Amino acid sequence: MWQRGRSKVENLIETRELERVPASPEMADRLMTDAAAHLKSAELCIGHDAAGALQLSYDAVRKFSAALLILQGLRATVSGGHIAVIGAVKAQFNDTGGMQVFGQLHQLRRRRNRSEYPDHRSAATTEQDARHAINVATSMVEATHRIVNSGRLGEFE
Repeated sequence: MWQRGRSKVENLIETRELERVPASPEMADRLMTDAAAHLKSAELCIGHDAAGALQLSYDAVRKFSAALLILQGLRATVSGGHIAVIGAVKAQFNDTGGMQVFGQLHQLRRRRNRSEYPDHRSAATTEQDARHAINVATSMVEATHRIVNSGRLGEFE
């Protein structure tokens, strides 16, 4: 059983931001397939739709994160949403000895939110913003596969 970040995940369960569900490799595969397709689409549209590429990259990161959780028998609730998913994977996989990409997810979420819900101070999404998001998502693919293939990720108990 994965121990790193345990208290954070337990807190998210207690506050009903995450819920326990049956662990599902099939659902994880589906989420990872969707995420990979989003990442591929982001690459294709970056030159003519930087905001769309950023959104697709963020969705890929979120789905890869959700796949890691569903393998543990965890899923975000309506009240927890994206923030709970990202918080749970960051706590488990980014701290000391963890993978750096998980520390970049909140920043990517905030950049995506500024793009989706701009105000008068929000800069337009640039190709550079989208390229950064694609790079984070690509690193997320590699990190997710390393964790899944490690054989160390089991159901959260």
